[in-house]
Amino acid sequence: MTELTHFDADGNAVMVDVSKKVETERVATASGKIALSEAAYKLVKSGSMAKGDVLGVARIAGIMAAKKVDDLIPLCHPLAITKINIDFTYLDDTNQIEIEAVVGICGKTGVEMEALTAVSVTALTIYDMCKAVDKSMLISDICLKKKTGGKSGTFIRQE
Repeated sequence: MTELTHFDADGNAVMVDVSKKVETERVATASGKIALSEAAYKLVKSGSMAKGDVLGVARIAGIMAAKKVDDLIPLCHPLAITKINIDFTYLDDTNQIEIEAVVGICGKTGVEMEALTAVSVTALTIYDMCKAVDKSMLISDICLKKKTGGKSGTFIRQE
């Protein structure tokens, strides 16, 4: 079993010391879904939601959130992120929108939290922009799909 790295020998919370780690290219991919009512889904897909370009605004919100993870999660390091892409897939059969965030850096620590936060805030922004039409939306399945780089190497989620 692997040790938890955010606690010292006495059980106190600590920020991990990455000063001796080697800088490597690190990339994390996370995804999640938001399920909407048929009416809200159609409005988003057609670009007709009264508040405007839902996915465009949500993408910007997700990018901004990824850049602020150290302000949100207490023991995360501030990072100079080099890449953030957020993409959407319409799932017509289920009135869902799948969100995928890819975050990259050349650094001493990974960007998994940044990718997961980007997906979460993107989904929350979609909810915020659509809640006048549908308050029953469901955000689900937020997970790390893949990460590369660093001492632990590559991780690929097995479905």
